[in-house]
Amino acid sequence: MGNTVLMRGDTVAAFTQELFQKAGMSEADAGYHADCLVKTNYWGIDSHGVIRIPAYFKRMLNGAINVNPDIRVIRGEGCLEVMDADAAAGFIGGRAGMERAMENAAKNGIAAVGMINSNHFGAGALYARMAAERGMIGIAMTNVKPLIVAPGATKPVTGNNPIAFGIPTYGDFPFVLDISLSVVAGGKLTLAIKKKEKIPMDWATDKDGRPTDDPQAAFDGYLLPMGGHKGLGLSYVVDILSGLITGGVFSQEMKSMYANPKDPSLTGHFFIAMDISKIISKEQMKERMAQFKDRLKATPMWQEGAEMLLPGELEYRKEVERRRDGLPIPVTTYEELAQLAKEYDIKAPLTIIK
Repeated sequence: MGNTVLMRGDTVAAFTQELFQKAGMSEADAGYHADCLVKTNYWGIDSHGVIRIPAYFKRMLNGAINVNPDIRVIRGEGCLEVMDADAAAGFIGGRAGMERAMENAAKNGIAAVGMINSNHFGAGALYARMAAERGMIGIAMTNVKPLIVAPGATKPVTGNNPIAFGIPTYGDFPFVLDISLSVVAGGKLTLAIKKKEKIPMDWATDKDGRPTDDPQAAFDGYLLPMGGHKGLGLSYVVDILSGLITGGVFSQEMKSMYANPKDPSLTGHFFIAMDISKIISKEQMKERMAQFKDRLKATPMWQEGAEMLLPGELEYRKEVERRRDGLPIPVTTYEELAQLAKEYDIKAPLTIIK
């Protein structure tokens, strides 16, 4: 069978929706959450997709994730507000935060919303793309329990605190830049563990701060910051916006979803939406973004066959490929899902293509 099996995205989504409903989540929220995970795999961001289904489900069952949250505005007004996610799944809290930011941006041109008391929200691209698909520019970020070690430090000082930008192009795909501020996202360690693969030595350290190619040792240790002090400093900024100014938790106050499986992680998010229709028409934006893309594509490359890609283009190509050929799911994940199907009497089939 190898390390992976191929499955259709709609098959995985239907199974996941039914599974999450077993935990008490509404049909609509379960469907949205499931679609987000499958979308993430379509884009090739496997570390934040289907492999996390069992962990999210268990957190729903034990109350770490509130499946029926009362998400509401608690501070601010107009261009700047803070919302409380009421320990919702991060995907549900994230959707509410960006929707609120877009609603306010439609009135005021630009708006920001901080979301406190949430949980892991997956790939930041999900929320940045929400804005881009509505003709707005979206920025989404989230803080994470410290897991990056700074040069000279023996303990982690900040999270890898991802930040994503979505910009409409009105072409085949939006401009989407989604980066975590460590050399690599922690989810890629989880994926390497499941696939039983080694990792590059410059990704992470063990718990003593020594570089390692063992994904389990790295998972138990610390990540290294992207770009040295540059990534480190940006990570501080994301923590300040997502947790400090909003009245949420920041730095060491957050809880790990793995180390504290029964507790809400208290994660904070921060969303910015800009309604650019107030300063540029759809037709102008389409034309100017096409010019921007064409100029990038015209860049001479020294390596034969190499090409410049616009952020979001690689994910677009991967989605076309995987919708056609299927999603590669780690065998260990498939086995976990099959066990959950048996244990919770899930009717949706887990059909393997091959």
